[in-house]
Amino acid sequence: MANRQLLLDRRGLVLLYIFLGTLRESGAGQIRYLVPEETDKGFFVGNISKDLGLEPWELAERGVRIVSGGKTQLFALNPRSGSLITAGRIDREELCEAVFSCFLNMEILVEDTLKIYGVEVEIMDINDNAPSFQEEEVEIKISEHATLGSRFPLPNARDPDVGMNSLQRYQLNPNSYFSLQVQGRTEGAKNPELVLEGSLDREKQAAHHLLLTALDGGDPIRQGTVPVRVVVLDVNDHIPKFTQSIYEVSVPENLSSGTRVLTVNATDPDEGINGQVVYSFRNVESKASKIFQLNSLSGDVLIQGSLDFEKYRFYEMEIQAQDGGGLSTTAKMLVTVVDVNDNAPEITITSSTNSVLENSPPGTVIALLNVQDQDSGENGQVSCFIPNNLPFKLEKTYGNYYKLITNRALDREQVQSYDITLTATDQGIPPLSTETHILLNVADDNDNPPTFTDSSYSAYILENNPRGASFFSVTALDQDSKENAQVTYSLAEDTLQGAPLSSYISINSDTGILYALCSFDYEQFHELQLWVTAHDSGNPPLSSNVSLSIFVLDQNDNVPEILYPALPTDGSSGVELAPRSAEPGYLVTKVVAVDRDSGQNAWLSYRLLKASEPGLFAVGLHTGEVRTARALLDRDALKQSLVVAVQDHGQPPLSATVTLTVAVADSIPDVLADLGSLESPASPEDSGLTLYLVVAVAAVSCVFLAFVIVLLALRLRRWHMSRLLQASGSGLAGVPASQFMGVDGVRAFLQTYSHEVSLTADSRGSHVIFPQPNYADTLISQESCGKSEPLLITEDSATGLGKCDPTSNQVRFIS
Repeated sequence: MANRQLLLDRRGLVLLYIFLGTLRESGAGQIRYLVPEETDKGFFVGNISKDLGLEPWELAERGVRIVSGGKTQLFALNPRSGSLITAGRIDREELCEAVFSCFLNMEILVEDTLKIYGVEVEIMDINDNAPSFQEEEVEIKISEHATLGSRFPLPNARDPDVGMNSLQRYQLNPNSYFSLQVQGRTEGAKNPELVLEGSLDREKQAAHHLLLTALDGGDPIRQGTVPVRVVVLDVNDHIPKFTQSIYEVSVPENLSSGTRVLTVNATDPDEGINGQVVYSFRNVESKASKIFQLNSLSGDVLIQGSLDFEKYRFYEMEIQAQDGGGLSTTAKMLVTVVDVNDNAPEITITSSTNSVLENSPPGTVIALLNVQDQDSGENGQVSCFIPNNLPFKLEKTYGNYYKLITNRALDREQVQSYDITLTATDQGIPPLSTETHILLNVADDNDNPPTFTDSSYSAYILENNPRGASFFSVTALDQDSKENAQVTYSLAEDTLQGAPLSSYISINSDTGILYALCSFDYEQFHELQLWVTAHDSGNPPLSSNVSLSIFVLDQNDNVPEILYPALPTDGSSGVELAPRSAEPGYLVTKVVAVDRDSGQNAWLSYRLLKASEPGLFAVGLHTGEVRTARALLDRDALKQSLVVAVQDHGQPPLSATVTLTVAVADSIPDVLADLGSLESPASPEDSGLTLYLVVAVAAVSCVFLAFVIVLLALRLRRWHMSRLLQASGSGLAGVPASQFMGVDGVRAFLQTYSHEVSLTADSRGSHVIFPQPNYADTLISQESCGKSEPLLITEDSATGLGKCDPTSNQVRFIS
């Protein structure tokens, strides 16, 4: 029945606490809830999403979580409802022991903004514990001669509940010898005492059996009992007496095991066994019994466990002194634990990132950390700092929380990563400190364009290069990383001589190697100007340009070109005059030549390769001037043939030759007169060739003449027949006269063909002029003679019949 009533009361309390939980106080960023102890897992504590100003679904999306600082997690977040719930059974007595108000503090972290919200949950007590005694039975020895009103201490009951649910009163079963009185202590505890109300007589009753009951104030009331056996002793006149009623001592928490704390002393003036005093603890809590040890004979109190100021700061115990006759007395021992700086600060990284983008604005949060020291006072005052030479700083946010932020923009190209040392130091003497490290990588941002190794480039390529050959490469570096540093090369669009630049040059987009797509000709162009662009693969991509000058180097691929004397179009050679009276050094003519190459390949030199009269003429090495080397003699031939070679200085050198004919005479008429009287010895080969030419021309002329005669005969016959038909006049009157061809038509049709054959005085050469058509009634004109073309030209040394060219100042020999 009592258990059922307790269950009903608990349900009522739960409803009350749910209502009170909604009446939270919010200030300075802290949220407060109330929750009863001993609730089931998943019990509703409060609507945390509403108190944070979020929707339930935002808890998971924004990374809302509880940070417990290494303690057991007692609460959890329900992402569906957005509420704070219990994560398991909560026992107030286990968490807070005898503390009247039990508060649990935690922090809620919003991950995406790295904001901390403090949450305080008060654990409300319920009457779930009954008062209890440590002793199973208490025995008290009292002399039969004890005076009325004597007091004898009874054991204390313990109730871990608080308030009205804690121990409220004691009861003693009714009897005629003893009564119960309760003495209150300064800290609120109640000490029961047994008061002698009637005279004892050992012979009548040697022992008295009593029952001590402890009751709390809960609803329903819970109680605990202990039997008390009072033994009546024979005569023992004196009870032990302590030198002090209260023993107080302060000890540091770092005392080692076996250290003596104090010594208690009680005396008994009786003799013998009645004067022998034995010491023992009474009403000692379990926590104190594990820490302290009492020597029952000497009264020395020793440390047998470890003191911890952060757990228990004060101990209160009763020491009983009992003589051999059974009489006893008690004294209090109060032990105060003094804090020493034995705990180093603790740094807890609540949230952090291992990478931050360079160029992030100052104030970017890197990590959120919590600093705690379990010591108290100055020993628990902690300061946290980082090295001053780093681009970061610490800012205190809520409670013992700090956030690590940037205080200036980062540059990955200068520092790629930081090893940040966080140091927490307390104010104790000596101070204790703790270090932890955060490794932060600086993520790359595409803030650097590719940079070429040179401000401009010059490349050189030989002309006549093979197509597709590589001839140069450019390199651009990007200080960024990964795709931001992947450089791609391209050529700026342009045209060269009306054609796109891409038809001449190409570039490998990955390596920057340039290729010639065509064979360059130095004589076509000497230099190309173009722009190379390098752009990275970032978003957005960055690029840079550099100018590239390509110089085409000349090769000796052009033969010197002779401008003067120019070769005649009819195959004849020009003649230069040299007067017989010319002195040595007389300028006869000048060979003029050019080379389309450049530089050394275009440097020309002249030399006399062959001469019909060696030693008569000399050629200037660099000028090409043909001068007489000595005076002309009568025995020197009229016609002098010179072969002049023009050579460049390329490797290998190229050359061209020209043949000059020099006529030794004072004027042109003299040349013609001298040429008419010249007879050159005939060679059998030249005579035979002339004979063959004459026979061939005569044969062709005869065949053509026979063909003309036959054609003329046919025409005359047809004309004669037409005349006979006209004379007869029968049947032809209606035929038009235009149907026939008369004598005029025949005359118009017939043409005369003339052949000119000029035989030179030298039978080795001849001159043949192809027939020119002339009408029968037209004489051959002077112009037709000029239009004749030679059929055969013999070697230059042959002497032929000279013909005048009215358009030239030179004498041309047709051989």
